[in-house]
Amino acid sequence: MEILDILCAELGIRKTQAEAAVKLLDDGNTVPFIARYRKEATGGLDDEVLRNLTERLSYLRNLEKRREEVISLIDEQGKLTDEIRAAVAAAQTLTEIDDIYRPYRPKRKTRASVARERGLEDLAILLMMQESVYDPDIMTAAARFVDPEKDVPDEKAALAGACDIIAEEISDNADYRREVRALTMEYGLLHSKKTDADNLTYELYYDYTEKLSGIPSHRVLAINRGEAEEILRVSVEIEKDVILNYLMAQVITNFASPAFRYVASAMCDAYDRLIAPSIEREIRSALTEVAGENAIKLFSDNLKHLLMQSPLKGKTVLGYDPGYRTGCKLAVVDKTGMVIDTAVIYPTKPQERIEESRRVVKNLIRKYDIDVIAIGNGTASGESEMFIADTLREIGNDTKYIVVSEAGASVYSASKVGAEEFPDFDVTQRSAVSIARRLQDPLAELVKIDPKSIGVGQYQHDMKEARLDEALTGVVEDCVNAVGVDLNTASYMLLSYIAGINMTAAKNIVKYRDEHGEFTSRAQVLDVPRIGAKAYEQCAGFLRVPGSDEILDNTGVHPESYGAAVKLLKKFGYTEDDVRAGKLNTLRRRAEDTGIAALAEEIGCGEATLTDIIGELEKPGRDVRDGLPKPQLRERVLTMEELTVGMCLTGTVRNVIDFGAFVDIGVHQDGLVHVSEISDKFVKHPSEVVSVGDIVHVRVKNVDLQKKRIGLSMKGLAN
Repeated sequence: MEILDILCAELGIRKTQAEAAVKLLDDGNTVPFIARYRKEATGGLDDEVLRNLTERLSYLRNLEKRREEVISLIDEQGKLTDEIRAAVAAAQTLTEIDDIYRPYRPKRKTRASVARERGLEDLAILLMMQESVYDPDIMTAAARFVDPEKDVPDEKAALAGACDIIAEEISDNADYRREVRALTMEYGLLHSKKTDADNLTYELYYDYTEKLSGIPSHRVLAINRGEAEEILRVSVEIEKDVILNYLMAQVITNFASPAFRYVASAMCDAYDRLIAPSIEREIRSALTEVAGENAIKLFSDNLKHLLMQSPLKGKTVLGYDPGYRTGCKLAVVDKTGMVIDTAVIYPTKPQERIEESRRVVKNLIRKYDIDVIAIGNGTASGESEMFIADTLREIGNDTKYIVVSEAGASVYSASKVGAEEFPDFDVTQRSAVSIARRLQDPLAELVKIDPKSIGVGQYQHDMKEARLDEALTGVVEDCVNAVGVDLNTASYMLLSYIAGINMTAAKNIVKYRDEHGEFTSRAQVLDVPRIGAKAYEQCAGFLRVPGSDEILDNTGVHPESYGAAVKLLKKFGYTEDDVRAGKLNTLRRRAEDTGIAALAEEIGCGEATLTDIIGELEKPGRDVRDGLPKPQLRERVLTMEELTVGMCLTGTVRNVIDFGAFVDIGVHQDGLVHVSEISDKFVKHPSEVVSVGDIVHVRVKNVDLQKKRIGLSMKGLAN
């Protein structure tokens, strides 16, 4: 099957879509650009489908390359037949191709290779003939191969060497390996057992068995980690008769032959010594790969929803990084994200200078008219929340607070990016700024942090780092380009995720901005070093210049479509001032009355492009995140001790994992909604119902104060 046909079958797309997408990718276009501005060519393929296509295209091309390599390598040995060529051509995976190549791969010294060097291959062939009668008999025939100088002292040694050759040939048979692998996956079990070490984290797996065909991904990863930490010993188990009965039917052609016992012995040795260990490694590797991909997909989904949370615009925020010995660091960030003041207070142990700390916080709130206090959820967060809640109650104004995940804040604080941004701040001051800013604009702040450190994954540190980085970078790119960036305020980290702009170009943009002042148009980006015509084509539509004389520079309309947009406005008698004033409420209706297809042809663009232009003209400068749920602000603190079974609360989903979702209900300890408690209907995976950032209604199911665990349910509640 051709690569395009495979892509169509797997992704459920038409061949014309696949052809167009592949050509655009090969021509150097980025996924965000293709998804947003080449909808007519691809039939509207979105960024998720395009990224899956890109990944599979790479795999399939590597598969074809390996296919050609194997055929060439076998041909160089003079052993290529039509049958082998057909088998390689029919192989659908790299594993299948490697199975076919196994007998021809240059081998290190093996028992079989030693036996061949000793001249025992003809004896192996003789045994595999499995004649009913041997003349001379097998022992007499074996005697001809005895040669003490070749370390074959007797008939027994000769027959043992011949059996080693037979065992390796059975092991190298691609058909046998494929079937044994399939049988093991169907009937095999993964078993874990405790070693002499102890770690209650893995108590569930101290003596655990589950079918290979049904083990969930999160258990595979948990068992792998337990094994890596030498807490668990792990093995693949299967009733040997299942495999040996299959091999017997393939290998043994004459049960009455005097050679039967030798061939059968070699067959058992082939499985025990060569096939079983190899298949176990392959299966565990395959399980890990699938589990890893599932974990990466879940992490990516969580990350996307976290990055796309609604920003808290137009608010002055006090960032609060809790701590004990070194105190709690404060940073006041104004409505534009600029740091305007910092302080350190000591309301927690060991100093507990509560009244002094309260005066500092009250003064900052009054001086800067602070709207929200963002408290990091790390060490001393509980005490800090109580302190802030009491302080706000004393003030009695409209200031609210919220507990913010500080995952990755310390990574940012100690990073080169953090040091460049705030060279005069210590790491905890930078952390307080990061906590405040991630409330104001989660996307703009979180892009400064390695996605792996953001804390919405599951076993992410066990993934293949290159693959995880690739997937998470793709998510960040899609989010940043979906929102767009202000060319005059965006950090170089934010700009580096824009289509067509790499890190060097992003830094050049910021440097140009610092030296020449604010950009006055999109086209001015072409004056920046390392931004050529191709890069500009890719990035232009995602850059915003609110102060530009050209109103379209503050929309998602690509410069290549400015002419079409102008024609559209003229046709219906609108001006650019109407666009600025937001007076295009009737544009869509008038366009639809005219007919989108006819109108698109008249103004010279595709229908999908026309629809997008209308949307951008209706709301210039819009933020796609504005319609999402706003962060939940609080006025009072709730403790675990106050929770009672049956209590109904509203919370924010902080993380979605394979077996449930963790929800912040305002008690400094996230509660777990198990997948069985997420919906009144059967749910295969929590992500079918909830996403990171969702505001949900929950009921307290159980509270364990000693273990600090809260069980929640969403059943029977309107969500």
